Amino acid sequence: MSQEIIVVHGNNTLSGEVTVAGAKNSALKLLAASILGQGVSTIRNVPMISDIRIMSDVLRCLGATVEREGHTLTIDTTNVDKHETPYELVSKMRASISVLGPLIARFGQARVAMPGGCQIGERKIDMHLVGLHALGVEFSVDHGYLEARTPNGLRGTQVFLEFPSVGATENLMMAAIVATGDTVLENAACEPEIADLANMLNAMGADVQGAGTPTIRIRGVGFDTLHPCDHTTVGDRIEAGTFLVGGALTGGPLTVRGIDPSFLRMALMKLTAMGCEVETGEDWITVKRERPLVPTDIQTLPHPGFPTDLQAQYMLLAALADGVSVITENVFENRFMFAAELTRMGADISLEDHHALVRGVKGLQGAPVKSTDLRGGAALVLAGIVAEGETKVYKISHIDRGYEDYVGKLRALGADVERVVVE
Repeated sequence: MSQEIIVVHGNNTLSGEVTVAGAKNSALKLLAASILGQGVSTIRNVPMISDIRIMSDVLRCLGATVEREGHTLTIDTTNVDKHETPYELVSKMRASISVLGPLIARFGQARVAMPGGCQIGERKIDMHLVGLHALGVEFSVDHGYLEARTPNGLRGTQVFLEFPSVGATENLMMAAIVATGDTVLENAACEPEIADLANMLNAMGADVQGAGTPTIRIRGVGFDTLHPCDHTTVGDRIEAGTFLVGGALTGGPLTVRGIDPSFLRMALMKLTAMGCEVETGEDWITVKRERPLVPTDIQTLPHPGFPTDLQAQYMLLAALADGVSVITENVFENRFMFAAELTRMGADISLEDHHALVRGVKGLQGAPVKSTDLRGGAALVLAGIVAEGETKVYKISHIDRGYEDYVGKLRALGADVERVVVE
């Protein structure tokens, strides 16, 4: 069977300007939230990626119409009349579990296939279920489907999350906005995408306060008071961080636009610690480097800590630093699969449990490698740009899940990279 791969000829060149797309991790949940609008909502700055196509198909299966014009999606949920999502779609993308909260809010019930997605860890949905149960949802599992019912309706309560889970925080927010009374979410996720979702929910008539902090307060409103809205997705901080790593690798200068620098505060601190110069403006960040990369230790943590979605990219930086770095992965247990592929290119990385000991090398060599997950795949393409010779990256469908026109944007920055169909 033929497949598409990315072929990179190392030329150590990435400089100029690139504009990032809307945040994948926000847009997916905004689409799910449109179920609550009972009409025609418009969501702008939506990235053209495969995950968005899958979520659009999930909404269509529920009875919605979804139309795209450029980066704008128009979603009519007036005729949503189903509360079940099929396994064929949910198994392709874990984020489709985010329709659980809106379906419960709209219908008082839901039947959702257990989710799939990147193979970077178990990412159980226990916290979703515990929190929703506290709101009055009863669950059962039937032949691989999660069945949810609210025999006594949704009722406001206090929920303390065991871990600041982004998905659980989002599902609880979307269900609690129609609960009777007030809900307080403690130890909530603080990611910028949480605040983006809350802004859309409030534009639809909800009352959500404190999103982006560990304590979110939600005053329940009647479902009939919710209405459609027009909302613009925030910029993708992980795409921005990926390109900034590319600039740091090659020296730049490289500027990313369309991103709030505060979304990447910890990542920018680490770029500075590794020997880069970083400048920021209202919606742009520039990185350049004129001296050797400096080793540094990194540990991933929920926002505002260092994002797990940038761990692979920074491991690549550490692999070329002048010394030893320790990277600790605290969020996903399988996220070091990328290290084995980078080692094929000449990196010196030793793994022990959730720690990676990265000994910097003088350079990398081009090799055939495969994407192990979305972010690791993007990092392998960057590795090819600074490697000697040719790198072929396989299983690029992972990359297409989260990066719009990744190859095109890299080419515009000077990289020698192309998509090729091979047998």
